[in-house]
Amino acid sequence: MKLYLSIAAGAVIVVLAVVLFMTKRSDTAQLASATDTIVDFSNRLDTAHAQIANRDESLVTLSNSLAECQSASLTFSNQLTEAQATNALQADQITGLNGQVTAAAAENQALNGRITDLTNQVVALNGRLAVTETNLAQTRLDLAQAQKDYALLGNRLRRDVAERVVVERRFNNLGEVQAQEEKLKKAGAPWVTSGSIYAGLDVEVQSNGVVHVLAPN
Repeated sequence: MKLYLSIAAGAVIVVLAVVLFMTKRSDTAQLASATDTIVDFSNRLDTAHAQIANRDESLVTLSNSLAECQSASLTFSNQLTEAQATNALQADQITGLNGQVTAAAAENQALNGRITDLTNQVVALNGRLAVTETNLAQTRLDLAQAQKDYALLGNRLRRDVAERVVVERRFNNLGEVQAQEEKLKKAGAPWVTSGSIYAGLDVEVQSNGVVHVLAPN
């Protein structure tokens, strides 16, 4: 009986030993697996920390870039505002210049019209001047002819005055008057006509009544 109990106890001990060994082996395997898992998690954590550090650096870089972009955007905004102000000022200046150009064009058109009027007046004056010069030339010719006629008339007048003085002196002489009376009684006096009157005056009377002095012989 004790032998069976000893065998049974030994068997139980063996079984327990086997179970303990298997349990220990399993625990060792699990521990190794857990250790590997922990090491893997640790490596992953280190990697994550490194990635986070890289991301932090990237975030810092991005933040700096963002700050630079914001500064550049503010600069561009200020430049845009200045450009808009300059554009508005230039637009006002262009509007003023357009007004000046319009006024200058209107004034130029008015001046062109005035020039046209003055040109027409100059043409008319030139025409009148040409007519006046023609009339003046004719007047000069008429004046020259008149001066010539007056000179001839003056000469004839002096001759007539001299002849009249001579005749008056004859009529102032009683002997001359008596001799002329005797001559008229014997010869008689010719009939006095217009032709006979003008014949002795060196003048020519035309059909229209215009008298021209003839050059003395």
